[in-house]
Amino acid sequence: MEVFEILGYIGALLIGVVLGLIGGGGSILTVPVLVYLMYINPVTATAYSLFVVGISSLIGAFKNIQKGLVDLKTAIVFSIPAFIAVYATRKYLVPAIPEHLFNIGDLAVTKNIGIMVFFAIIMLMASISMIRGRSENGDDDDTEVQYNFPFIILEGVVVGVLTGIVGAGGGFLIIPALVIFAKLPMKRAVATSLLIIAIKSLIGFLGDVQNQNIDWTFLLSFTALSVIGIFLGIWLSNFINDKHLKKSFGWFVLLMGIYILYKELFG
Repeated sequence: MEVFEILGYIGALLIGVVLGLIGGGGSILTVPVLVYLMYINPVTATAYSLFVVGISSLIGAFKNIQKGLVDLKTAIVFSIPAFIAVYATRKYLVPAIPEHLFNIGDLAVTKNIGIMVFFAIIMLMASISMIRGRSENGDDDDTEVQYNFPFIILEGVVVGVLTGIVGAGGGFLIIPALVIFAKLPMKRAVATSLLIIAIKSLIGFLGDVQNQNIDWTFLLSFTALSVIGIFLGIWLSNFINDKHLKKSFGWFVLLMGIYILYKELFG
């Protein structure tokens, strides 16, 4: 087993640890780990990421359901347009992207480069969200849940398409939408987002099962390590301040996004 492959499996464990510690963000590491350490094609890596993210989020969602933190009605309203969008994106849009997109001077921007650059931009957006921190307003569990259906549906479609292209969960987009458009308290929004991420990621992955050959042995072993990492992260969360950790991780994601942009465009 090569050194980078060993680091890749360590990365799988780290993805789970981050998810267990701060309830999100770890999925943003999945594609870079698969592409740069496991040497997996970016299109395949985004597919595998959907499965890893989906299974990991599902475990977190079950834990939150047991605690009574998940708003199932909101999850269903948001998930339906999201999973339709992510499924259609993986089955039809991603395969339809041409292998050669355009040229920037002497640089030929291919489909793989385009996906990684787009992913890096999403990482930069996510990092800013984590560094700034989420507003703690609206944490009152007695707050009446209200629904702005047109905006919830529109946001669900947008998040679904983004998830389908880059293979990340999109929690940094979902959580503000649930707080603003469904008036959910922050704790319930965070908990509900994990169920939404799980549903749309796994259904999006179904679009890939029909288009790609899946290495199930590798994918299940990688996912199993992430799941172990989740439980390790949950245990570690008893000893670590999650707000400080989230900001530190945000800076790490920012640097990673900049690195990917540099590597794909100038490396």
